[in-house]
Amino acid sequence: MSVIALDVGGTHIKGAVVADGELLEAEEWHTHAHRGPDAVIETVLQCAEELRARAVRYGSEPRAAGIVVPGLVDESEGSALFAANLGWHDFPVRLWLAEHLDLPVAFGHDVRAGGVAESRLGAGRGCTDFAFVPVGTGIAAALIIGGRPYAGHSGFAGEFGHMVVRPDGEPCSCGNRGCVEAYASASAIARRYAAITGRTGLSAKDIQHQARDGDRVADRIWTEAVECLADGLAALTAVLDLERVVIGGGLAKAGEPYLAPLRRALAERLTFRRPPHLVPAQLGPRAGSLGAALLAQDLLDGRIR
Repeated sequence: MSVIALDVGGTHIKGAVVADGELLEAEEWHTHAHRGPDAVIETVLQCAEELRARAVRYGSEPRAAGIVVPGLVDESEGSALFAANLGWHDFPVRLWLAEHLDLPVAFGHDVRAGGVAESRLGAGRGCTDFAFVPVGTGIAAALIIGGRPYAGHSGFAGEFGHMVVRPDGEPCSCGNRGCVEAYASASAIARRYAAITGRTGLSAKDIQHQARDGDRVADRIWTEAVECLADGLAALTAVLDLERVVIGGGLAKAGEPYLAPLRRALAERLTFRRPPHLVPAQLGPRAGSLGAALLAQDLLDGRIR
């Protein structure tokens, strides 16, 4: 028995075929979001067809599909309310995919699905209360509370990147100022360095290396990124009493040179209690597609409707 899974991002669509808990196939395609929202959904449907064909070649006709998307979602309705990078507004994603494949489809938020995958298969195993925080082009959080993903009243829980940590600070894409994402995301690090130095085309990893090699501007920007992320994580921990924080996304690949100062900064801010264990994610860029597969399996098992 197999399921197929799709993690739709602004740059890539990651797909998987999973049978009896085993990953049979993993694939990645370009989203080509610049072609417009209708072209993106056509690409998604084509990718789903290819995944189904691969499952059949393994002798396992898929019984369900899972799809996860970024932005604001309505999981109960199966709709992408607003996914800026895809150009989707009130897109009935689950309905379209279910009709195209003639299969039951589970639908969810990409980061929350990644949190589910890390909870069951990765760095969150054995932990009932933790946050999965991917730090990349943007920043979000999946909250696992009491062993279950927490979506909030309106399904918007986890917009951690838009927590204000520097009032009247840098402008953020959300329209506010001083958000975690405006300082601590990979794109913000690169943007802020370029604005001061005029040097464009450098990645956050490049700027980390510049800081290590004595570049004072790079060091200041990198340090402030770590401090802003620690500010946000400290607030999240104070409210939710987290046992663990799982850091994912591109910046987590920097390893201990990134995680060690983040741990110290977080501990400095939680003077009244022990800080949560801060660990790197284990599933890497496949967390979202594996989470989508888990949602599809949960649908078949009757855990979700």
